[in-house]
Amino acid sequence: MTFQDYLDQVPDAAQRAALEGLRQTIKKLVPEAEEVISYQLPTFRVRGKKLLALGAAARHCALYPMSGTAVRAHSTELSGYSTSKGTIRFKPDQPLPEELVARLVRYRLKEDGLA
Repeated sequence: MTFQDYLDQVPDAAQRAALEGLRQTIKKLVPEAEEVISYQLPTFRVRGKKLLALGAAARHCALYPMSGTAVRAHSTELSGYSTSKGTIRFKPDQPLPEELVARLVRYRLKEDGLA
């Protein structure tokens, strides 16, 4: 399965659109990132390190920072979203703001020594 295959198999059009928007934002921020499947999720990898993953569930979409600290470090900014240690859940009709995604991406790049 490829990154695109995963997106093509998401049955809900709004979820597909939200995930594609997130994909394009991340690609714009990290054009060198590889798109791979890891843990059965579309994942962005930079120089062999997993940066972020995304996915769809029954009623929401999710961004997975692939970090134990990224969600906690952005807890104030993420207060309007359902989160757990490694997951940020959002409704397809309320996607994550591009600037928030940019801050998460910058954090992850720095955390992994890629910035």
